[in-house]
Amino acid sequence: MSELFAAPGDWYSCVVPAAYKPPQRSRRQWLLSLFLFGALVMMSFVFLLNPQRESEQKYASAKSVPLSEITQGYSAGKFQKILIRDNKVYATQKNGDMLQSYKEANDTVSQLGWNNPKNTTVVEVENRETMDLLVAALPDLLFFILIIGGIIWLFRGVARSQSTALSFGKSRARIADARQVKTRFADVAGAEEAKEDLVEVVDFLKNPKKYTSIGAKIPRGVLLVGAPGTGKTLLARAVAGEASVPFFSIAGSEFVEMFVGVGASRVRDLFMKAKRNSPCIIFIDEIDAVGRQRGGAGFGGGHDEREQTLNQILTEMDGFEQGTNVIVMAATNRPDVLDIALLRPGRFDRRIFIDKPDLVAREKILEVHSRNKKLAKNVNLADIAKQTVGLTGADLENIMNESAIFAAKRRHSTVAQKDVVDAVEKVTIGSEKKSRKLSVHEKEITAFHELGHAIVGHLCPESDPLHKISIVSRGSALGVTWFLPQEDQYTTSRSKFLDEVCGLLGGRAAEQLVFSEITTGASNDIERASQIVRGMAMRFGMGDDDLGIVSYGEKQGTIFLGADPSMSRNYSEEVAKQIDSFVRKTIQEQYERALTFLRTHRKKLDQLSKVLLEKETMTVEEFLEVFEGKKPQPKQEKKEESDEEEEG
Repeated sequence: MSELFAAPGDWYSCVVPAAYKPPQRSRRQWLLSLFLFGALVMMSFVFLLNPQRESEQKYASAKSVPLSEITQGYSAGKFQKILIRDNKVYATQKNGDMLQSYKEANDTVSQLGWNNPKNTTVVEVENRETMDLLVAALPDLLFFILIIGGIIWLFRGVARSQSTALSFGKSRARIADARQVKTRFADVAGAEEAKEDLVEVVDFLKNPKKYTSIGAKIPRGVLLVGAPGTGKTLLARAVAGEASVPFFSIAGSEFVEMFVGVGASRVRDLFMKAKRNSPCIIFIDEIDAVGRQRGGAGFGGGHDEREQTLNQILTEMDGFEQGTNVIVMAATNRPDVLDIALLRPGRFDRRIFIDKPDLVAREKILEVHSRNKKLAKNVNLADIAKQTVGLTGADLENIMNESAIFAAKRRHSTVAQKDVVDAVEKVTIGSEKKSRKLSVHEKEITAFHELGHAIVGHLCPESDPLHKISIVSRGSALGVTWFLPQEDQYTTSRSKFLDEVCGLLGGRAAEQLVFSEITTGASNDIERASQIVRGMAMRFGMGDDDLGIVSYGEKQGTIFLGADPSMSRNYSEEVAKQIDSFVRKTIQEQYERALTFLRTHRKKLDQLSKVLLEKETMTVEEFLEVFEGKKPQPKQEKKEESDEEEEG
């Protein structure tokens, strides 16, 4: 409330936010507003502010008398003033009384004898014919002006529609320069190789003689390839911010319309504008919308709108005209569906692959997205980077935003480590569903199921380290067990695949061992285990000797639908039986292995279940304290410090 009592010069900023900008009006709107305001003032003056209304109210109480009585009073000098208004006569006596009478329309002051210069009575004649004529003609005049204005508005609307139809094939690209785009290469982390290639492109545009003097040619096109969320569009914005040249930005879907030929027309107009503003950069986001392979699968043909648009892009990028100094940047996450002619050198000379960030890159990305956030001193972004293996830059940005939301909801002045950890769990797995109430029996089944995953995974040597166990519902899962790798892994061994399958089957094995019954809770585990083993047999050559080192199945996908490639059979029925036999045998072996682990540590399983049912969430330190009798390291350090203080 104190902000409302600011200085008089600051009253506007107190009421209206600083980000608010009043709407901009065109000249036509200002003229229309001015006309309406003038008409309103005129009508108010005529009907409301007319000074004759006051005089009529003043003489409303006048006494009606014959005209002769007023003439006699004038001769006797009884009146102070006589007002003649049309055919009405108002006389004001010296004592303040008022008289009223009527005269003939043709009678003048001299005919009435009221023009004696020796008489001190003031005789005033008021002519209202002009005012009455204005009042009578004003409605007709306003109606006429409105009719004329409506006709002009209709003609202008027709003109606008015609201009819109004529500009239908114009490019809708947005033009930006370094002053409008605030993103710089310093704001992009985790893609150092991609930035190096793009820095060369920007430097070529700024200093072309540096390269042309030794015979180098400017690259025609740069294709950014990467999974969704890896920062392709962010890199393009950084190029726009770093380059001091015009930057045309457009999406691939903006070329295609329901009318044939519009896309090609917009491509021609876009490149025409770019050539007039060269050197410049054209950025086409999601180019796979128009750059898909031509023909194929019986779709489209030579007259298809997408093909015409693509043909125009190919012609503009590598036509007869040379040395235009126009660089085309494009981004896509589906390079497999792009046309071959679009990818050849001379059109897209550089293909920059943007991978998901590694451990070091994730930490840098987290630092970039935490610049504008108040972090507590205990926040360790390196630990958060270890917990986010496989996430993209967009996921990490979302995590930091969710952590700030958690801190605000919990009324923290800064973002604490717990806020960031909870944000990681929310983004990767889902929010806690505290409203989902499980029965006591279902809760016990869930606890033993998750502990089965934890114990078997902990005992498998190639499994990722255990991180946390929880029986709080998240998303569609009743419980969750986290296994987080300590470092990025780019290859996977056969033994690691088998240990991962064994850990997935540990939940079902625990249910069968403890309750002599199985539930539907392991459906997703069985599905994932089957996919891993089938991939070992069909993709990686990790099957038995009968299958050999052969890849089975071919990837196929429809071009225009953009579906993920599906597998088609290129093997016989006998091989299919061998694959099914290998999958069934391997899963059964790992299931028996998980049962063996749990039978060996059945007492530990029961002890851990009591702790988990009580706490609902168990960290790896608490798990090891029960399973191996290890006390958490931080507690030991604190105890040693306290012992030293006592000895001192």
